[in-house]
Amino acid sequence: MTTRPHKNLIVWQEAIGFVKHIYSLTSKFPEAEKFGLVSQLRRAAVSVPTNIAEGSARNTKKEFIQFLYIASGSLSEVDTLLTISTEINYISSKEYAIALEMQGKISALLNGLIKKLKNDIKKVSDEGIK
Repeated sequence: MTTRPHKNLIVWQEAIGFVKHIYSLTSKFPEAEKFGLVSQLRRAAVSVPTNIAEGSARNTKKEFIQFLYIASGSLSEVDTLLTISTEINYISSKEYAIALEMQGKISALLNGLIKKLKNDIKKVSDEGIK
């Protein structure tokens, strides 16, 4: 069986770890939040690696970049939901700091990949002009 290309991306691997972390954090939330913050946090977190995977399977680097931007937006959504969760004492400051660190690493990796893909596109475009 062939490994899908996205599975080799460090950013995808880190995002999978982040999803597992979010699931662990939200398992401690009150039952009343099952369809509220828990659902939203999990959906937003899952959206990060799924958009990376979908984008990597697209035909062009421009399409891939668009999906990486969507993943980045989902990461920002998680940040807001984690802030709310901290403010209402569902997660501790320490748990928030750990999630924020993971999120920062993923964000940096996403930005680096976007920059690389944009440079690849520019390089091809510049070579076509010569």
